[in-house]
Amino acid sequence: MKNRPYHHGDLPAALLARAEQTLREKGSGALSLRELAREIGVSPAAPNRHFKTKQALLDALALTGFERLAETLAASQEGVGAAFAARMDAAARAYVGFAVANAALLDLMFSVKHSPEASEALGAAAQQWSEQLLELIGDGQRRGEVREGQLERVALPVFAALHGYAGLAVSGMLPAEVTEHGLDDLIASILRSCAPQ
Repeated sequence: MKNRPYHHGDLPAALLARAEQTLREKGSGALSLRELAREIGVSPAAPNRHFKTKQALLDALALTGFERLAETLAASQEGVGAAFAARMDAAARAYVGFAVANAALLDLMFSVKHSPEASEALGAAAQQWSEQLLELIGDGQRRGEVREGQLERVALPVFAALHGYAGLAVSGMLPAEVTEHGLDDLIASILRSCAPQ
């Protein structure tokens, strides 16, 4: 048996990157701190300095996922102007794009955030991206481009439609004839549902 080094340049980042790859390829059940250590080439005990348990690793993975989702949504708003339709179009495409590209991670993010053991940091990160959507809709209301009503009630159908569409796209449930224009149609439906009455 060859000795593996204990130290690694940035072990937490390396563990998270490898864990996300394993999650994508094999699912969360295949994640093991010892196996990740072996794959990265460090001693089996090295990951314990950063992640005491597999659940701690999953929480950190979900946290980075929510942070990336928030960054993706923020980036989608750059240069699109102030009009609600353009901003919602960009946000919807960014969310669905992220969800399809990171399907296993998104599933983990939404399951782990409801765990009683979820950290405050994870809860805050989970809240950040939804606040971005609420702010977008709230700004549309202030500009008179979105119907009046309690913000959360206006936003819920928007989120449900986007999340549902992403789930259908990932699962392969969308017929080929729908796939090409499906997101365009969904966004048009969202905009109609948000329009002032």
